[in-house]
Amino acid sequence: MRAEEGDLRRWDAHLAVLHATVARHAARSAEPEAAQQARRLLVDTVGCAIAGRHAREVRQLEAAVADCEPGGFALPDGPSMSVHAAAQVLAMAATWDEACEGHALAHGRPGVPLVAALLPLALQRDTTLDAFVDAFVLGYEVGARCGAWLRIRPGMHVDANWPALGVAAGVARLIGLPAAGIVQAIDIAACQLATSLYLPVTQGRTARNTYLGHSASLGLQAAFASAAGIDAPADALAHYANAHAAAAPQALPDAEITLLLDAYLKPFAAVRHVHYGAVAARQLRERLAGDTRGIQGIALKVYEEAIVYCGNRAPRTPIQAQFSLSFGIAAMLRFGDIDPSVYTEARFDDAELRRLEALVVLKPDAELTARKQRGATLVMEHSSGRLQEAVHTIAGDAAHPLDRAALVAKFRRYAARSLAGERAALFCNTALDAQQDIELRLLWQQLVPLHTTSTRP
Repeated sequence: MRAEEGDLRRWDAHLAVLHATVARHAARSAEPEAAQQARRLLVDTVGCAIAGRHAREVRQLEAAVADCEPGGFALPDGPSMSVHAAAQVLAMAATWDEACEGHALAHGRPGVPLVAALLPLALQRDTTLDAFVDAFVLGYEVGARCGAWLRIRPGMHVDANWPALGVAAGVARLIGLPAAGIVQAIDIAACQLATSLYLPVTQGRTARNTYLGHSASLGLQAAFASAAGIDAPADALAHYANAHAAAAPQALPDAEITLLLDAYLKPFAAVRHVHYGAVAARQLRERLAGDTRGIQGIALKVYEEAIVYCGNRAPRTPIQAQFSLSFGIAAMLRFGDIDPSVYTEARFDDAELRRLEALVVLKPDAELTARKQRGATLVMEHSSGRLQEAVHTIAGDAAHPLDRAALVAKFRRYAARSLAGERAALFCNTALDAQQDIELRLLWQQLVPLHTTSTRP
């Protein structure tokens, strides 16, 4: 027993950082830079969720849970749902096209399940935008640190795992729990983290898209359990790190560091690893004026992690394509963009896209891999000669964030099926620019006017 206790003590510093992070953000409002980043992630995640509702499966889930659990939250032209039902739908829809946010240190996306849980809850409680932001920032800081620490074992997928810890913290903050209650919510969630498999991705199954909804639901449950006085072992996270995670021994970033500022927003609807080759492909496409007929060979040299996670070839389903370096390159060369439309049947099965995808050869870049750096070099054999592009930075990274125009343009494009451009722009501008602490329901009514909300699809 003493040996086990000593083994657990090695995580004391990690736990101390998490507790300090909670204490810091529970006691104060979000700092302006973090608050603005939180608003940006809110806009982007809502846009991705609206776009994801193009999928038949998302619409069917939305209708089913709304029928079972009607409530006060609705997406544009959608049925009204309870908080828990809305969290499921928002999380699934936002991740459906793989265009949502992420965090490199966490190796996942702390923000999507936070928006999914906090937005309908904050609207139900009639809170302000600032209250949402404060809860989001605390939850994100906890979630990102947990992702950096509780690395998953081979064969697992992060989405139904540690993100629930950040949700538990954020929801606990929103419902007014003190720091001790927030930590208790995290510990309650830590006792029941899921072993979520990567298997659906490899087999092209959309079960993976339910994972973030699980994290959102677990976080909600844990926070309300803590508020009810339910308790948990104080060393639950240490036990989890020892027995169930590939936990990283490296020290966590200090509580004073704002990890939210390192979040990335994606310009394309694909896994982040796909973006480097895709940007190189877009640059080559411009040099070819969009004419791909002369392309005879394509070689992508990229860091090894990208090949491990995104080496899917000849993808048969959209989720396989979202995790496919070769598909991303081919889609960019063929259409000049990777947005949700490339996963619709007409484009997904396009003959020229499939010809290009089959040409791609993947090669590990030993130097980038050794330096733990991201980037890609794309070499193309063309009837006119050899073309080459190297890319090491992409838009959306912390060092090169999507500018306001690009963020709003992405939202308007993704929301176009459900929203007129004027409504989309008004929502973005209010969410990003509001100087006073506005009521969140007034912001949301710019997307979903009260008279359009229905209890049935």
